[in-house]
Order: sequence, then structure tokens, then C-alpha cells
Amino acid sequence: MPDSESREDPAQQETDVERRQRRNQFLRELAEARELRDRVQPRRAKAARLRHAMRMRSFRW
Repeated sequence: MPDSESREDPAQQETDVERRQRRNQFLRELAEARELRDRVQPRRAKAARLRHAMRMRSFRW
């Protein structure tokens, strides 16, 4: 198993900017996949929206 010192090597460690870029790309793809699923399965998407609305109404601040 790699020790903790090798993970902290600046040459191998990804920068914060790279991590943010990968995260943004992942979130864009996830949103696109959700939109596609909602278009393909509109009934399931509507049910999910209604369930989410009920959860939010019953949530206590």
C-alpha cells in the first residue's frame, strides 16, 4: 500500500484547478444524463418530482 508521503508528492498530486475541472465535467454529464432519462421516462420523472415536492413540504427548517 502506498504511504501517505507519496500522496503528498506535488508532482503526482493533482492541482485544485484540475480537480475542479474534472468535478464540473462530471456534474455536467450527470445533469445531461438526468435530462435524457426524464425525456425518455416522463411518467417516472413526474413521480420523482412529486415525491421530491412532498419531501420538501414535510421538511422542517
